[in-house]
Amino acid sequence: MAVEVVYRSSRDLERLFMDKAEADRHDKMLELAELLASVLNKAVPSLTEAQVEEAGIYMAKKPRHFRPGLQEPA
Repeated sequence: MAVEVVYRSSRDLERLFMDKAEADRHDKMLELAELLASVLNKAVPSLTEAQVEEAGIYMAKKPRHFRPGLQEPA
């Protein structure tokens, strides 16, 4: 009988990962998405909850596209 180790995301209980680092990266991405969604919701209150969540996840999955624009000027 084989034993298989899997990791579950603490923020997304549906997802299983074969690698702990991958599960940790997914959790961090979801944490960032939640923070971004909160900021978006305050900045643009006319967005629906689904739009805010979708935009937050999109931005969190592609941080290198947004990081330069979010850094404070020196």
